[in-house]
Amino acid sequence: MAKERKKLVEVKDLTVQFGSKRKPFTAVDKVSFDIYQGETFGLVGESGSGKTTIGRAIIRIHPTAGGEVIFDGQKINGRIPRALDKEVTRRIQMIFQDPMSSLNERAKVDYIVSEGLYAQGKVNEMERQHRVAKALSDVGLLPEFASRFPHEFSGGQRQRIGVARALIMEPSLIIADEPISALDVSIRAQVINLLNDLRHNLGITILFIAHDLSVVKYFSDRIGVMYYGKMVELADSEELFKHPFHPYTRSLLSAIPQPDPNYEKNRKRIVYNPIADHDYRNSQPSFREVLPGHFVLCNDEELAAYRAQVEAEE
Repeated sequence: MAKERKKLVEVKDLTVQFGSKRKPFTAVDKVSFDIYQGETFGLVGESGSGKTTIGRAIIRIHPTAGGEVIFDGQKINGRIPRALDKEVTRRIQMIFQDPMSSLNERAKVDYIVSEGLYAQGKVNEMERQHRVAKALSDVGLLPEFASRFPHEFSGGQRQRIGVARALIMEPSLIIADEPISALDVSIRAQVINLLNDLRHNLGITILFIAHDLSVVKYFSDRIGVMYYGKMVELADSEELFKHPFHPYTRSLLSAIPQPDPNYEKNRKRIVYNPIADHDYRNSQPSFREVLPGHFVLCNDEELAAYRAQVEAEE
């Protein structure tokens, strides 16, 4: 019998709102998913889809308006005990999108990487220096770089410093918020491979947030697709690319360029139009399991059509 995977993060009907209470803007609308220990879970969608907001709600940067965020069996959104808040701060770390603005230009790398240790309380100086050197080595940087300032590094090296800042806390979960979008194409693969190696070598769980489905496919075990605050599809990476049911998912896939001039010449972009692509007058959509482990936001008619599509392919 296969061993049941442990759920490290459980997001249940998560709702995040901004603005006034009288006229709130709902950025995340009752989203639910789990992240298993040791996996990489990808969140993908266009700008404004709510994927970054979900990551910031999990790490407690944004307050939640509804639902639950459960981390390692404990509810962590809303008001929580100080001891739990301190534990969550250590065990959940975030890598930010822009390596230029996320590092303190006036501080040396030594302080930047170990800043979280200071926030956690008293730190033995020898132990701190050892952990800084190890964190830098783990991300492929020389320990002597600790005495330099951020402006002395390239964009890729700065992002590695950001990864080291997260690693030094020995986290269980890293939220990587579009960590490669601000980097040159030649550097992106290096950062992705670095995160992949850290995941396998250290057993860290990763929530990988991006808008590029091709990158998410390569890096993620499972993928959730976001559209205007709602999760419209969730499946294993290979399964999602094999059976993209939701029209928005198919639209995203159609935008991925291929290294084939003939294909690119004839490629047609699928445009997602919610009004034309759905008819919810008789049946409202809900998150339903079309195939084992493959969930889609659909109504009764769409569910039947998706299952018929799979049967026809077989």
